[in-house]
Formats: sequence, C-alpha cells, structure tokens
Amino acid sequence: MSSARAETLDRVMAYAAANGIGGKSLREIADGIGSSHRMLLYHFGTHEGLLAALVEAVEQQQRDLMTELAARHQSAQELMLALWERVSSPEVRPFVRLFFEVLGLAAQGAAGTDRLLSGLTEPWLDSGAALAPGVRREAVRVGVAVVRGLLLDLVAGADPADVDRAYRLFAGSFEDLTRNG
Repeated sequence: MSSARAETLDRVMAYAAANGIGGKSLREIADGIGSSHRMLLYHFGTHEGLLAALVEAVEQQQRDLMTELAARHQSAQELMLALWERVSSPEVRPFVRLFFEVLGLAAQGAAGTDRLLSGLTEPWLDSGAALAPGVRREAVRVGVAVVRGLLLDLVAGADPADVDRAYRLFAGSFEDLTRNG
C-alpha cells in the first residue's frame, strides 16, 4: 500500500471513529478528512472499495491486538476474554457496524468488495493457528463465528450484559470444544 493511500486510510479511520461513516457519500467523507472525493476514488476505486479497505484495516488491527494480547495471557480463555473486551467495547462499535454494513454490500456483489468475502475468515484462522498451534482450525472458525454473531446481536440492540454473559459462557467452554472431536 502506498504511503499516500495508507495516510488517507488512517484519516478516514479516524473520521469514521469520530463521526460514523455508514450512509455518508464519498464527498462527505472527503470533506470530513480534508481531501477530495477524486483522491478517494483514485486510492480506493469506489465508495464500497473504500469501505472494504477500512474494514480490512480494522480487522488487521484486531488481529494485531490478538497477537499482542497473546503475549500477556497464559490461557486461550484469558486471551479470548481480553480480545472480547476490546472488540465489544463502545469505542469499537462504529467499526463493528461498518463491518456488517460492508459485509452486506460484499454479499450483494458491490464493486470493490470482492476480495473482502474471500479474505474475511482465513486470516483469523491463520492467526489462531499461529498463536495456539494445538487448536484445530475448525474450533477457531467456530470462535470467529460466535464472536461475529454476538457482535451482530450487540449492534442490533441486544442488552450488552446479556451478550457479554453469552460470550463468557462460550469462552468457558472453548477448551472442551478444542479437545472433543
């Protein structure tokens, strides 16, 4: 990624965190970051391409956070709970909403989002395998699916305490999932 594209994406990310981005046009986003919609088109191709790049960047940050947290936590459960605290936090929720918005666009075949669907889960499986070599990929896939499902519940208005309890129940049973068949 070029440094100009990366810098633009960083500014879009800061803007999205402060103001939200769902439903905003390229012109509105460009105005918000002090750029032009033509520069956004140059770097990202389409509005949907910009959103896909933003989601990819946020997902990468979350995987980097998981790697960082793994160095501080001894068990898979501790790591899972620490990561959950971050991804379910109110500060990250605008990005969770954006993730599901872009996921919906990608599922509909929106221009610029094609690589998003194909790269949505595999990087998490690879990261999980690297951090926990004894854990089967299928168990990591279940973990990713549970997190995404519960995050969808959260942004759809479910009681955060109920969602948190459900995740903690899952995290407590994860070791059984990885051991049993």
